[in-house]
Amino acid sequence: MSLASLVGLLALSADASRLRRLQLYLVSLAAGSLLGGAFIHLLPEAVERLGTGLPFSLYLLGGFFGFFVLEKFLWHHHHGTEHAESVGEPHRMHGREAGDHSAPTHQEVGPEVRTHPIVTMILLGDGVHNFLDGMVIAAAYLADPTVGVVTTIAVVLHELPQEIGDFGVLLHGGLSARRALLFNFLSATASILGAILVLWIGTEVEGLEAILLTVSAASFIYIAAADLIPELHRSREPRQALPQVLMIALGLGLMILVQAVRHGFA
Repeated sequence: MSLASLVGLLALSADASRLRRLQLYLVSLAAGSLLGGAFIHLLPEAVERLGTGLPFSLYLLGGFFGFFVLEKFLWHHHHGTEHAESVGEPHRMHGREAGDHSAPTHQEVGPEVRTHPIVTMILLGDGVHNFLDGMVIAAAYLADPTVGVVTTIAVVLHELPQEIGDFGVLLHGGLSARRALLFNFLSATASILGAILVLWIGTEVEGLEAILLTVSAASFIYIAAADLIPELHRSREPRQALPQVLMIALGLGLMILVQAVRHGFA
């Protein structure tokens, strides 16, 4: 999952309009996979362990509200298109304006170049976000290996468009492509720490995986409903509607397929 942060390499050489379309498709696929993962895999697994009583409802609502608070105060997801045009543009400007010292350019980062405060905020917020993703994935594997695989797929599909956007923000914040890739990758490795923590304490705390499964489902639903789908609604081009619907259906279908295969082997 940490390697998904290196998707910025592909974004550098991509045309801005093509990258925008790619992000919309990835966002659609991620929305379908997150909703499918939550409703088809995580929630049934959590209900099997917790039942449908008040504790289950409180964990679900608490997780949903908790991610709202986290997004408000710690990070802002960059899933979609508002940063698509920024990825790669500063570097194309270097070549185009190398001989024009009077034209404003986006400078390569050196010791003398200041970075925008948004760089620190993005890296810190994404570090927390990736740490939680690692916890989610590890808890899913503790519950059931198949649920773990499904959760990993859903999280990675969700990370790809976000990482493209984050990479663009880091470039515009003053980092060179190399430093943006490095720092984004280091932020993404926080997921490993989250996974280690859950695997370490998961066997010691009774019922921890059931609680984390419920909270994880809440986070999947929140991200899809509050971040991804509104991002898709920002696109007003009718010709993009059908591909988006099909990609959402593909994400849902992938989760259904995994469930069918799982029961087939059970």
